[in-house]
Amino acid sequence: MEAALLGAFMVSACVFGALLEFPGSPVRRAISSGFARLALAGLAMGLTALGIFYSPWGKQSGAHINPVVTLTFFRLGKIKSWDAIFYIAAQFVGATLAVYLMAAILGREISHPAVNYVVTVPGPRGASLAFIAEFVIATGMMSAVLYFSNHHRLTNFTGMFAAGLVALYITFEAPYSGMSINPARSFGSALPAHVWTSFWVYLTAPLLGMLTAAEIYLWRAGKLAVKCCKLHHSSEKRCIFCGANGGFAL
Repeated sequence: MEAALLGAFMVSACVFGALLEFPGSPVRRAISSGFARLALAGLAMGLTALGIFYSPWGKQSGAHINPVVTLTFFRLGKIKSWDAIFYIAAQFVGATLAVYLMAAILGREISHPAVNYVVTVPGPRGASLAFIAEFVIATGMMSAVLYFSNHHRLTNFTGMFAAGLVALYITFEAPYSGMSINPARSFGSALPAHVWTSFWVYLTAPLLGMLTAAEIYLWRAGKLAVKCCKLHHSSEKRCIFCGANGGFAL
């Protein structure tokens, strides 16, 4: 499920990347403003994330779709080591296979330098600023997830807030780092593109940012305040993390 969910995210990223940036695309020719295209990309990917979070499989797996999210919840003691290993492996596989699939389907539309397999690379201001930007948005994302998912009245809206952040981040932060906060997402594009420019940024900054958010949350609320590691826990789906609805308790 985690492989398929992140794969779906990457399929959407490839499709909208080609529509909005490939020079031969009628959408690209109709919209000359780079900011407008970023805003549309943000909206499209935010809605994609929203659909993933609240999909039946998203409710089942918890919709991490990000190795750093999984590792952060492992640090919080909410996921077993073997589950974390297989989640992370599935996320990398799902992202990579999805981009290769879209490369086979779209061909030049995705391999063109303007799209370049929707690879994430630092903006013109370099890797240092990209690192800072990725750290900040990763910290913000995990802080929001922990706050909303553990709030008794707001927990059902966690996916909405997370999806909203995805849309905002792509619109306003993408020019600085490409907006990844997800090593598997960046790897899935980098491998077929053969572009590893400052790849260390996407391996380290999201992890440090989300772990920082977790430590701040633990300091403020305590370990017992973290209920589960699902973005959408209040559903009929069984939970392998806390044993709800017939699942296997940690």
